[in-house]
Amino acid sequence: MEIPSTKFGMLEVREDALLDFPDGLIGLPGSGWALIARGEGSPFLWLHSTEFADLALPVANPWQFFPEYEVKISDADAARLGLEGAEDAYILCVVRATSSPGDTTINLASPVIVHAAKRLGRQIINEAGGYLLRQPIFDQVELAQVEPISPTGPVAATA
Repeated sequence: MEIPSTKFGMLEVREDALLDFPDGLIGLPGSGWALIARGEGSPFLWLHSTEFADLALPVANPWQFFPEYEVKISDADAARLGLEGAEDAYILCVVRATSSPGDTTINLASPVIVHAAKRLGRQIINEAGGYLLRQPIFDQVELAQVEPISPTGPVAATA
């Protein structure tokens, strides 16, 4: 499948890698998404809409920046995703990138949970509590110290 992107041009995405977010993402239109790797060596991926060419969100594995991060999912959210155990969940957090890396933040309060095998996703409110919507991402770690993301989850394409 080809997905038009104002950020990356035309993307070739495998149909079996498309993600369905039946409830959408908080504050955003559409339910079809794909995870895009921008290239080798980046600690970030892009969650790109399959329906809106101009809608792509940078996301990251939160443990790359916050090793002690904890996620608690309600039983209802786990059931909606069909999660039977933690190993079924691929967890990412939305990043708010800015022109100044020091101002870049990550949303630890509402992670994106993907059941990779079912290609089903949902953004949830983290029941662990105490996390910020805009947590400065480079408070505890320098960008040079962050390992590149290993897209072991449902990455659909490389831009």
